[in-house]
Amino acid sequence: MNEQQSTPESNLPETKPEASYNNASTSSASSYYSSAPDGTAPLRRRQRVLTILLLLVIVALGAQWWLSRTELRDLRSEVAQRLQTGDNSNNELKGVLKSVQENTKELQSKVSVLDSKQAESQSQQLALEQMYQDLNKNRDDWALSEIEEVLSTADQQLELAGNVQGAVIALQNADKSLSRSDKPQFIAIRRAIARDIDRLKALPTVDIAGIAVRLDSAIGQIDNMPLLVDEKPVESANEPKPRMAPQPAAKPAAKAAAKNGKAQAADAPAEPSAWSQWLAGAQDKWQSMSTEMWAELRQLVRIREVQTPEAILLSPGQAYFVRENLKLRLLNARLALLSRNEFAFRNDLSAAQDSIAKYFDTRAKQVQTTQALLKQVQGSNLAIQMPTLAESLNAVRNYKARH
Repeated sequence: MNEQQSTPESNLPETKPEASYNNASTSSASSYYSSAPDGTAPLRRRQRVLTILLLLVIVALGAQWWLSRTELRDLRSEVAQRLQTGDNSNNELKGVLKSVQENTKELQSKVSVLDSKQAESQSQQLALEQMYQDLNKNRDDWALSEIEEVLSTADQQLELAGNVQGAVIALQNADKSLSRSDKPQFIAIRRAIARDIDRLKALPTVDIAGIAVRLDSAIGQIDNMPLLVDEKPVESANEPKPRMAPQPAAKPAAKAAAKNGKAQAADAPAEPSAWSQWLAGAQDKWQSMSTEMWAELRQLVRIREVQTPEAILLSPGQAYFVRENLKLRLLNARLALLSRNEFAFRNDLSAAQDSIAKYFDTRAKQVQTTQALLKQVQGSNLAIQMPTLAESLNAVRNYKARH
C-alpha cells in the first residue's frame, strides 16, 4: 500500500505557483483520493479548499466592489466638475452670443444707413449726370444767363453809386466770355456791349478819390480849430500889430555937439547940455513905458462883434459836441460823394460851413484854411448824367427769347 501510494505521488508533475486555480484543485483532489486511507480525509480537504476558494472569491469581490465604488465616486466628482465647467462655458457662450447679437443688430443698422446713403448718393449722381447733360446741351444759355446777371448788377451799381469803372470791367468781361464761343449769333450782342463801353468811356471823369482826400484833411483839422468860446483866441493873420510910438528927435544942438565934438564946443557959447540930455532921456523912457502899458491893456481887453451870442456861451461839453457834429456832417458828405448823391453832398457841406462860421473863430488861420478847402470841394461838379446798360441787356434778353 505504501509503495502504491508513494509511486503516484512521486510521479505527479510539479505545479508552478502561477498555475491556474482549477489545475491546482484537480491535482490536490487526485493526490488526496490516492493518499487517503479512507473516504473522510478527501472530504475534509475538499471542504477546506472550497472554504479557501470562497474566501478568495469574497475578498476579490470586496476588492472589486471597493475599486468600483472609488472609481464611481471619482467619476461622479469628475462629471460634476465637468458639468460645472460646462455651465460656466454655457454662460460665457450666452454672453458672447448676446454681444454678437447686439453687434449684429448694430451692423444691420449701419448697413441700412449705408444702403440709404448709397441710394441717396446714387440719386444725387443721377441728378448730377442729368444736370451735366443739360449744361452740355444748354451751355450757351447758361453763359448768356451769367452775362445777363453780371450786366444787371453792373447797371444797378452804375445807377445807384455811379461806378463807371465797375460797369466798364463788367462789359469787358462779358465781351471776353462771348468771344470764347466764337459763334456768329453773338455778334449783335457784342456790338451792343461795344457801344455801351464807348458810351461809358466818353463820360467826363470826376476825381472822387481826390475830393474824398480833401474831406478827410478837413476832418483832421477840426480838433485844432479854435472856437469863439476859447479863453485865448488865436490872433488873426490880418489883425494889425500895435505900432510903437515914434521916438522924439534929438535936438539939433545936441546932435551937432555929438558930431563936431570939442571944436564946435570951443567956437559956440556954452549951453546947459546936461539938463537937456536928462530931459530927453526921461521923455524917451516915458514914451517906451506908455507904449508897453498900452500894448498890455490891449491884450487884456478885446472887443468883438459876434452875430450868434450862443456861440460865446458854450460849455466845454457842448464845444466837444460841436466839433463831433461837424465831423459827422463832413463824413456824411463823404458818403454822399461816394454814392454820387449830389443833393445830400451839397447840403452836408453847406451845413458844415454854417457851423464853422457860427461857432469857430473865422479870423484864425486854420479855420480860414478849412473854409477854403470846403469851398474848393463844394465847387466840384458831380451832376453827371449816368447812362444805362439797357442796350446790352436788351440784346441778351432778345437772343434768349428767340432761342
